[in-house]
Amino acid sequence: MNQLTRILEGIGGAILLLLRSARHLPTLPRQFGRLVEQCYLIGYTTLPIVAILSFFIGSVLALQAGYSMQNFGAKQLIGSLVGLSMARELGPVMVAILLAGRVGSAIAAELASMKVYQEVDALVTMNIPPERMLVLPRLVAVLLMAPVLTIIANLVGWFGGAIICSTTSFIAIEPTAYFAALRQSMKFEDVLNGLVKAEVFGFTVVLVCCHIGLGTRGGPREIGAAVTRAVVVSLIMILVLDYFVTKALL
Repeated sequence: MNQLTRILEGIGGAILLLLRSARHLPTLPRQFGRLVEQCYLIGYTTLPIVAILSFFIGSVLALQAGYSMQNFGAKQLIGSLVGLSMARELGPVMVAILLAGRVGSAIAAELASMKVYQEVDALVTMNIPPERMLVLPRLVAVLLMAPVLTIIANLVGWFGGAIICSTTSFIAIEPTAYFAALRQSMKFEDVLNGLVKAEVFGFTVVLVCCHIGLGTRGGPREIGAAVTRAVVVSLIMILVLDYFVTKALL
């Protein structure tokens, strides 16, 4: 019962933080510099690891599909499998997990440190709402960057699958045939569904990490605990939301 109460309190606190941040949307043009900085931290600095992981995920998908489908004479469908898997599921989920581990942990650590060392209290004393300065630019930045990262993840993953199909002896599918199968099976709705997932997951990760960071109490030891809690809760929320969003979009 206590665990359920804490979960409900956390959800309610995150929703209240979102509402308080939304009140400051008219001030966003004056925070253009902070918004650009957050776009750089969330998008550009995360891009290399997204590209590397996407390439190998697409490669592994092609290898596993080729190994399984060669027994059924269906190797020509590998492009379809890799394309749909990356666009609808693996692309957005992988980007969200990377955002939770890399960006979310940094956000939770920074805000928890500011809270513990009373920098947030100083902002309140100067009549500067923390939601306007610390939360809103991050929420808007992740809404801008999550779809971009997902599109790049999809493209790199498709390219990785094509390379494996053309260079692996037991698959031996030319890139032209691979991409022809991919184009034949892919629809705009498949890519759009993945981008919707990326928006929902990324927004949730940043909101959760901001809420946990700003809610930190105690001393320096609590900063590490807040970071761990933020990442764990973010990963759980990604997987839970993945089911509901997938069901809603089917």
